[in-house]
Amino acid sequence: MSQVVDRFLQYVSFDTQSEEGAAKQPSTDKQWELARLLKQELEELGAEQVRLSEYGYIYAEIPSNLPEDQAGKVPALGFISHMDTAPALTGCNVKPQVVKNYDGHDICLNAEKQITMRISEFPFLERYKGQDLITTDGTTLLGADDKAGVAEIMTAAAYLLSHKEIPHGKICIGFTPDEEIGCGADRFEVENFGAQFAYTVDGGELGEVEYENFNAASAVVTIHGCSMHTGDAKQGMVNSMLIGMEYQQILPTFENPMYTEGYEGFFHLDHFNGDVETSMMKYLIRDHDMEKFEKKKEQMRQIAAFLNQKYGDGTVEIEIRDSYFNMKEKIKPHMQLIDRVCSAMKELDVEPVIRPIRGGTDGARLSYEGLPCPNLCTGGANFHGKYEFISIQSMEKIVELLVKLMTAPKTERKE
Repeated sequence: MSQVVDRFLQYVSFDTQSEEGAAKQPSTDKQWELARLLKQELEELGAEQVRLSEYGYIYAEIPSNLPEDQAGKVPALGFISHMDTAPALTGCNVKPQVVKNYDGHDICLNAEKQITMRISEFPFLERYKGQDLITTDGTTLLGADDKAGVAEIMTAAAYLLSHKEIPHGKICIGFTPDEEIGCGADRFEVENFGAQFAYTVDGGELGEVEYENFNAASAVVTIHGCSMHTGDAKQGMVNSMLIGMEYQQILPTFENPMYTEGYEGFFHLDHFNGDVETSMMKYLIRDHDMEKFEKKKEQMRQIAAFLNQKYGDGTVEIEIRDSYFNMKEKIKPHMQLIDRVCSAMKELDVEPVIRPIRGGTDGARLSYEGLPCPNLCTGGANFHGKYEFISIQSMEKIVELLVKLMTAPKTERKE
């Protein structure tokens, strides 16, 4: 196995699932274990300024080795990934499986439980024919999101630190907790990080380059009903669950994740809990276009107002909270970041695929905090579920890509 694979298999053995709604950061104590390991590994590799913050963030530097008269011409560059895995499925006791020289057919993940990853459901699997894949055993997620990114950054850093002859500017490394619950950038120390620009390594298939993402908000809709004995309910009972169903039915049917793609936004009912007396609905609101995004939020408020007019003031309460915004506006003035990635990919015989993120990354928020931060691929697919997998060849190629990006451009140094 290559170094990046060895690291990846070690990192996924740690359960680092984050927990939404926790009142601390990291949201789960188990994230500390991987953070401490990474700190120790960075120190052993010879990185400098290695530290683990009180909130579970890892920071490290590889100082520039360029002559003083050239060092100032090469901007300090950061590479960032997150350590936690999604709350959607357990990351405890992950049992990765290596499928060598994949034959292009269905993959049996777990014969005993009859769990199979089928070509009919995931036709893009055919693109991986001949490659070596790491899959789950069908009972957990894999953790490639984003331990693949962590492993790739660590392996590239190890290569750079062991090859002193490679000229490079200052390289900054950051690993965050709680990205999957939207808190990865909450306590990231942008100024102390030391980079002028950065890349998150938190994307999907090899070749993906992303600098556009959703504008995102969350909405909590609370519905107040009136419970009473069903035998005496006429003209008295108000069933909050039925009003919740009515609220959902008023929203546009096809502005739903299962019907959208590309730049199309959506309303996503993520959680519904209730009884006759009280119901609570949690929504995700997403759109790449800021004007459409604002209209979506206003639409949700108008539905609440309509139902209050119908059932009485105070029946429906809505609270909307912005999460992050489209980083496109912050990246556009620095398109050299994208141009450089595309050029490096082509040198490695990788076709760049520039597409919008139908989600968000730490980089979206960091871009708005003064650190322009587009997103790079990790080589993984089917994140957040039991069918998650990653290509070994893709991981190795991404390590090569990161080393190229870390290397000082020839136009900015003398040979």
